[in-house]
Amino acid sequence: MSRIIGIVDYGISGNVHSIEKAIKKAGGDTIVVNHVEQFSHVDKLVLPGVGSFKDAMEELDNHGFLKALQKTTKPILGICLGMQILSTIGFEYGETQGLGLIQGEVRPIIVEAKVPHVGFNNIKIVKSNNILDGLQNDEFYFMHSYEVVNSIDIASVTQYAGHKFVSSIKKDNIYGVQFHPEKSREPGILLFKNFINLESHK
Repeated sequence: MSRIIGIVDYGISGNVHSIEKAIKKAGGDTIVVNHVEQFSHVDKLVLPGVGSFKDAMEELDNHGFLKALQKTTKPILGICLGMQILSTIGFEYGETQGLGLIQGEVRPIIVEAKVPHVGFNNIKIVKSNNILDGLQNDEFYFMHSYEVVNSIDIASVTQYAGHKFVSSIKKDNIYGVQFHPEKSREPGILLFKNFINLESHK
């Protein structure tokens, strides 16, 4: 089984280095993907993201990644903003079409508490998801001001200030986590290990 994970670097994915380090710790090999031609060299893809939905979609388009991500059958793991842009549409700095790989909208978190939601918080698995095997109720590191809503592909939820939001999704070959596994200590390493061990055709 190939253990080569491609980390898609599309200009605003500032957490590439820490994700690369965590994947290697979990037993995987990594390639930082700067060109769409490199998709054929990897077994699975990680879609990082730090910044705004609008900027992320513009950069994916500029780098020629949009259609390739929409068509690939390789497992994809979206992290934080990388999960959000899997959605249909985002409402950060206006309306922006997402990748449309899951049904959902990305909207601001509205709570009577500090936003962004920053720090460790636990997840509650609501739908079987093999990258979350062994991780029920574990704590992961979050840092976000927006959330995915109206999704039917929810794998886990998390509560913040009495507000329940989607903390991970799963649909076919598409996985997404709102938290940062690369900053989540041992639970994050186990999540990456589960992702590495997925059968690539599933």
